[in-house]
Amino acid sequence: MRHIIIGGVAGGATAAARIRRADEKAEIILVEKGPHISYANCGLPYYIGGTIADKNKLFVQTPESFGRRFNVDVRVNTEAISIDTKAKTVTLRRPDGSVIDEHYDRLLLSPGSSPVRPPFPGIDTEGIFTLRNVEDTFRIKDYLTQHSVKSAVVVGGGFIGLEMAENLSHAGARVSIVEMAPQVMAPVDFSIASHVHRELLSQGVSLHLNTAVERFEKDNGRIRVFFKSGKSIVTDLVLLSIGVSPNTALAKSAGIELGARGIKVDKYLETSAKGVYAVGDAIEYPHPEYGEPWLNYLAGPANRQGRIVADNMVFSNTTEYEGAIGTSIAKVFDVVVGSTGLPAKRLKQLGIKYQSSTTTSMSHAEYYPGAFFITTKLTFNPEDGTLYGAQCVGHEGVDKRIDQLAIIIKHKGTIYDLIRLEQAYAPPFSSAKDPIAIAGYTAANIISGKMPVIYWRDIDGLDRSKVQIIDTRTPSEFSLGTISGAVNIPVDDIRERMGEIDKSKPVVTFCAVGLRGYIAARILMANGYEVRNLSGGYKTYQLATQDLQCADGNDDNDDSSCSCSCTPGSQCSDSRATLTIDACGLQCPGPILKLKQATDDMQPGETIEVKATDPGFPSDAKAWCKSTGNAFLSASCTDGCHTVLIRKQQADDKPAAACAPAGKNKTLICFSDNLDRAIATFILANGAAATGSKVSIFFTFWGLNVIKKKHGPAVKKTLTEKMFAHMLPKSSNSLALSKMNMMGMGSKMIRGIMKKKNIDSLESLIRQAMDNGVEFIACQMTMDMMGIKKEELLDGVTVGGVASYMQKAEEAGVNLFI
Repeated sequence: MRHIIIGGVAGGATAAARIRRADEKAEIILVEKGPHISYANCGLPYYIGGTIADKNKLFVQTPESFGRRFNVDVRVNTEAISIDTKAKTVTLRRPDGSVIDEHYDRLLLSPGSSPVRPPFPGIDTEGIFTLRNVEDTFRIKDYLTQHSVKSAVVVGGGFIGLEMAENLSHAGARVSIVEMAPQVMAPVDFSIASHVHRELLSQGVSLHLNTAVERFEKDNGRIRVFFKSGKSIVTDLVLLSIGVSPNTALAKSAGIELGARGIKVDKYLETSAKGVYAVGDAIEYPHPEYGEPWLNYLAGPANRQGRIVADNMVFSNTTEYEGAIGTSIAKVFDVVVGSTGLPAKRLKQLGIKYQSSTTTSMSHAEYYPGAFFITTKLTFNPEDGTLYGAQCVGHEGVDKRIDQLAIIIKHKGTIYDLIRLEQAYAPPFSSAKDPIAIAGYTAANIISGKMPVIYWRDIDGLDRSKVQIIDTRTPSEFSLGTISGAVNIPVDDIRERMGEIDKSKPVVTFCAVGLRGYIAARILMANGYEVRNLSGGYKTYQLATQDLQCADGNDDNDDSSCSCSCTPGSQCSDSRATLTIDACGLQCPGPILKLKQATDDMQPGETIEVKATDPGFPSDAKAWCKSTGNAFLSASCTDGCHTVLIRKQQADDKPAAACAPAGKNKTLICFSDNLDRAIATFILANGAAATGSKVSIFFTFWGLNVIKKKHGPAVKKTLTEKMFAHMLPKSSNSLALSKMNMMGMGSKMIRGIMKKKNIDSLESLIRQAMDNGVEFIACQMTMDMMGIKKEELLDGVTVGGVASYMQKAEEAGVNLFI
């Protein structure tokens, strides 16, 4: 039997080798348009970045070695230009330009796909590349060698684009990624992609999301990339990684049926033409989970298709192809992301009812050195628990977990199978409760109703006057940042402080990753509260809402890097550490607590080096330094371990150079409840807000009376608290003047004069301040002392501690005490 295979690499070469093993007597012709038939396609970016030093290692088999081993007639640099399915012939154009017709008994199409290259003006400018094959790789490598490439723009944030961003960075270029979508890495949900966003920014890569390219122009020997928004950046090299399209032209010209996206094949991978089969990037095949045809540009499924189709070509359709669910993995600097099955956004598009859970666990036993976080997101049927999809992100162990999850999804398993899954355990490899088991337990709790959840996207839309948000973390964690409007009640204090929580209002609990929030939720639910826990915790919310702009605000991709002293990887001239602390494997707030304990015992001017595997630690350390006045010197990352250098400051030292100047921010402390002083406070606040300043007012002691509701709700108070309430002003309407009050007559006179002269009343000024975005922060400590409950304060007031005020003051250019 005579087999002709058009196209090599994963699908075609695999099929040729399999056919030979099945039939030693068969005649096999392998036709490849390019010079190579078997190479490491996925390894190409790593040769450009230098990780793979020897280019010969990219070639799995040469045409000569492959042809000799498998007795295959390999014809490279030969193009199939037409197919006659009735006569069963293929017309080939040989390297010398001559054509020849070859007869076949079975024909396999493995034409692959081609990079999308839109007709942008200037797209043929020197220095603009695509990457799809070995020839592209060598062209890019030669360009890097022959030119001074100090900056690069990657258009497209898919797998190849991200891998190229990393490798171009390793090659010494300052990289910008331009992506039309609101996130990189389209196969995963935004919350998982946010981990990649943070990693890219921490590695000095600039992100331009929701940004479309309009054209390219030569600019003094460089390339200027113009966006549709009107902005532009200048660079030395551009890599187009916009996507690929299946090569279906040959099949179409032969009259072979195409689907909506690619070549149509049946369960045996046979096309509409008898005896003609197709595999790889060019075919569409029904997705096992929802049945609609889709394209799958992955090497694993292409290899499997090659084996199946070889058996069907030799033995006449004996093996069925089950389809692929899109299991993929990628490394982006020190972050690894894996995905399988259907993410939440795809389920939403398909109209399939689902729920999701997000959990964060350690890759192996926390106490064993080298433990890293793994965040796992599951999507599942809320009724029977059928597992739809899974995504994992971390530094270590992602590959093992995503492969296990893919097996369960492909076999129509459920989240309960994750709980029953038996895994090998020893401290260097896993935990007694593996991250997959934790994910399964959490999903089961959501389905059973033991843990009603709310998701990060829903938080900012909550009406703070109708919902109570409880931060169950420690005060130290709370001081480093929290969700707007949240009240800090640590989980261990929840029973003693339950009286502070209004049972008539729904409650949202959260912690760092979800566990403490869940425990608090169970306690409150058992006491009659309506509670939802934030899935994934504050870490997920914080990442998903992070500022994705470059730290220095530099939109122009010139050669300089961010000038601020806290640029990742930068080193202070005084970087010798007096003390080194190992906080690896500790979850937040562990690293911060160890940092604080160590600095308490240090002398001013001494430097501490802290190593941690928590990827959020560098940003937490920056926030801690801002609030404590210590100097953040540098941050770097090696193999997922983050190293931060901090210098303890003298009491009268100013904090080290910050990433951004204080700017126009204003902070006011309202200590007094005198009517005249309260009016002055809000006149100043509204005036500052009108100039574009970000204004915060911290209300403490008697100043709390200014922001009381006129008709506050009935709240439970102790005898002492009732006495305070009786003696204190009921609201801003009851405030007295600091001088000439005259038993309240002075206040009435001032209000009358203000009305006559068309000056806004205090209450109107307060409303204006809220409308202008002025942030109201009530002092938690003073509220506790004076027995004032949050429900008594105006809607929209945030309850915070001294740390909240200190951070605002640190960021402000003006700080007034009234």
